[in-house]
Amino acid sequence: MISRRFLAAGTLLGTLAVTAGFPVYADSYPDRPIKFVVPFTAGGITDSQARVTGQYASKVLNQPIVIDNRPGAGGALAATAVAQSPADGYTIFLGTQGTQAANFALYKNLRYKESDFRAVQGLMAVPNVVVVNAATPYKNLAELVAFAKKNPEQLTYSSPGVGTGAHLAAELFQTVAGIKFRHVPYKGSAGSITDVLAGNIDLTFDYPATTLQHIKAGKLRALAVTGTERTATLSDIPTMSQLGYPAATAESWTGIFVPRNTPDAVVQKLQAAFAQSIEDKGVQEKLVEFGGVPLLKSGKTFEAFAHDEVVKWKQVVEKSGATLD
Repeated sequence: MISRRFLAAGTLLGTLAVTAGFPVYADSYPDRPIKFVVPFTAGGITDSQARVTGQYASKVLNQPIVIDNRPGAGGALAATAVAQSPADGYTIFLGTQGTQAANFALYKNLRYKESDFRAVQGLMAVPNVVVVNAATPYKNLAELVAFAKKNPEQLTYSSPGVGTGAHLAAELFQTVAGIKFRHVPYKGSAGSITDVLAGNIDLTFDYPATTLQHIKAGKLRALAVTGTERTATLSDIPTMSQLGYPAATAESWTGIFVPRNTPDAVVQKLQAAFAQSIEDKGVQEKLVEFGGVPLLKSGKTFEAFAHDEVVKWKQVVEKSGATLD
């Protein structure tokens, strides 16, 4: 009887200690550096905006946010590592359109799933720009589409690679417009754009940051942007929606994700810190330099947005026949 009472008392105390620990833990969080896993190499647009927003958020949280670049398999290696990390708020992930949406259709044997993550805060949305060599006869998107309809698969388009945001945006546009280009994938934007500049490829879809200098130099002609709004750096270029193709709207995006069971109070602190970051004027100016705009979605709204993207890009991938396995 005595031993049973001690056992019951010990169990009760243990339970109280565990449940009481959550608010105490949340109150002290963070009390050490936070690891910010980025699924691509240092120096690119994705890495740069992670560093800009992370630096600001670290001041709000009063702890260092340390960038951990883990490239490979379209971000799947990094996503898997974060999904398997402790749900304590000390490992956060820069999720992308690829890692949190398109990858589920592109890879058949992913080691992580949508439900492994909790969406915290959107960071940035970046449209693609449809560009052709300035020497081509296509002065606008309507002329390009008209030629493509009469000449299926005669026009070639390049992309930074199979499954990239640019590739999928191009595939979505072809479906919506009822046309068909011939895809020539490259390993990155440099080779892709170089061959458009040389006249070896007819057109490409790529980011403002990688095309802007050539557009300004008069070597590339911009026909449309795929975002929901015109971009600040290409304010005279209409959107797909303005040109009559609202269903072809497509943006590459990023946001903060954490392992699913991360405590609510911890998630709220992270959300508040990164929301303040992208609302800062200086940070917003940097995002514009990267060719993007702040993605002002948080919590359940951001979670719903990410899920809708899973559904959207699954359909695009299936129609394109793209695979990365």
